Amino acid sequence: MTKIKTPLAEKLGLDLPIFGFSHSPEVTAEITKSGGMGVYGIAHDPPDQVPAKLAYIRELLGDRPIAIDIMMPKGMPENETLESVRAVLPQGHVNFVDGLVDQFQVPPAETKTFFNSILRTPSYFEGQLQALLASDVEVVAFGVGLTPDAVSALKERGKTVGALIGNLHHFEAFRHLDLDFIVAQGTEAGGHTGTIGTMVIVPQIVQMAGDLPVLAAGGIGHGAQIAGALAMGAQGVWLGTAWLSTKEHSLGDHAISDKLRQKLFAAGSGDTAITKGSSGKPQRQIRSAWTEAWVAPNAPAPLKMPYQHALVGDLLTAIDEHQVEPMLHIPAGQGVAWTTGLKSVADVMADLRDQTLVGLRRAGAYALD
Repeated sequence: MTKIKTPLAEKLGLDLPIFGFSHSPEVTAEITKSGGMGVYGIAHDPPDQVPAKLAYIRELLGDRPIAIDIMMPKGMPENETLESVRAVLPQGHVNFVDGLVDQFQVPPAETKTFFNSILRTPSYFEGQLQALLASDVEVVAFGVGLTPDAVSALKERGKTVGALIGNLHHFEAFRHLDLDFIVAQGTEAGGHTGTIGTMVIVPQIVQMAGDLPVLAAGGIGHGAQIAGALAMGAQGVWLGTAWLSTKEHSLGDHAISDKLRQKLFAAGSGDTAITKGSSGKPQRQIRSAWTEAWVAPNAPAPLKMPYQHALVGDLLTAIDEHQVEPMLHIPAGQGVAWTTGLKSVADVMADLRDQTLVGLRRAGAYALD
């Protein structure tokens, strides 16, 4: 197999400089087995469940490196419970959500999920961090927020540590923390995202970072974009949406339903929207009745994280559980335009590699002596 070498890829032993974020252990493992680095997001895993999840990923990967994405957002309430927060939610917001239940005839949720049984608190995230510190995980990336102490503790245990940033101010705040890499994420990205485009933020962060490796993220789903990111000075790319339509995402706890997969296949780059309606922070999702509801004239302003999560958790669970089609949604970036059919992770990786090589050769042909 033709390899695409960058300093960071060689340091981590990768054949391809492709980092793939997923909430699916099976997808994560297959990305790594296919020459890249799968990055498992533990945001939905309570601290006491993290060790077992890591053990399962280790079983899938053997001695190959494991990479984990963790969140440590600021401003979370410490001395609250889900019940205490729900008891003081603004009545107008509660009435609005109840109205959505009636409008779309959503049956009550019958299962417990991350969305309707967990309150994000500092203790929750600290518990996840402690589980990582006690593990043999090799790479840790902070997806939202971080603390200097957390970075230092991970580094002291020999782990490679990086962070996602969506603006220049984040880099200024993080540049003194001895990180091993930075992911410069453009607004085209799925999930929590900022406002600066990928083509703008990546070369800016590359210039500011000096010798610190930078990965490009945001709307990337084709090898031509990977070639462009490498041309801008990035040492690799970070993809999430590309894996949602893979066969491996039909397995395990995070399996994607056929109805949702069809929405992904049908969606173009203009069929996503940024909403605070799910978590309280700006999140790019597949456009749906859910995203439209939160920008309607009668919609209240979404609450801050984690209060919005407490407000809508039961409804989010019920929408997914009962497959309420108009409101079905999932975090996805503008690169969803490339997810047009069911493929294996290995096939996606092979396509990305081949497309990248074509892009690099095409660009090289324009060079003048």
